[in-house]
Amino acid sequence: MRWCRFEEDGRAVHGIVEGDRVVAVEGDPFNGHAPTGRVHRLSGIRLLPPVVPPTFYAVGLNYARHIREAADRKGVPADLPTQPDVGYRANNALIGHGADIVIPEGATRVHYEGEVVAVIGRTARNVSEAEALDHVLGYTIGNDVSERNWQRSDRTFWRAKNADTFKPMGPWIDTEARLDRMETIVRRNGEETIRFRTDDMIFGVATFISTMSRYLTLHPGDVIWMGTDGSSPDLQAGDEVEIEITGIGTLRNRLVGAS
Repeated sequence: MRWCRFEEDGRAVHGIVEGDRVVAVEGDPFNGHAPTGRVHRLSGIRLLPPVVPPTFYAVGLNYARHIREAADRKGVPADLPTQPDVGYRANNALIGHGADIVIPEGATRVHYEGEVVAVIGRTARNVSEAEALDHVLGYTIGNDVSERNWQRSDRTFWRAKNADTFKPMGPWIDTEARLDRMETIVRRNGEETIRFRTDDMIFGVATFISTMSRYLTLHPGDVIWMGTDGSSPDLQAGDEVEIEITGIGTLRNRLVGAS
């Protein structure tokens, strides 16, 4: 099943994607839902982020190549993590599929990061790795946009990672996607820039959920962005970034300058 969230008559509603149409529902995938009988063409609606998370978690360094390439650019040895580490992002940065990423005034080095996003479906507290994936509703796609110069200078990444529009997410949540079958492909202006196995992580989704749940409670709707591999070219206004994850779909957003 594919769950989306979209704008209908000025309000956000959830829907189930069935081919090229969306069936609107009352309720949501976390607390129950009922059919409404309203059906829309997928091409005729404005998709919103498929969930507004109670808590927005983001894994930092979780793919070895990404870490090694960053270390090579700095001329230092690669320092791979020895334990799962997770941070937080801000909901103000979320936008949906097709919405514009706005490059803020003063931003000079903007990069994409294509990430698979785990969406929590059931409350998780003190769960084992064997149980962890039972608490996942499904997966969606995230583009962790970053301003690299700000990232070096801002101790908390408050604007480098969390500026308005810097976190596209969507187009929907796929409840049947399999991590072991996923491949992530990123394109800029239609040209492929990177491709990698989505589950080629240092620490997997189950490990993160189990580790996190020892210290905090994960709630339905929480999201965990799982990190990225490789590196990004410098982006500029007019560029279009597509992040395809096989089994889920494609998240597409265009960059524009601040007005």
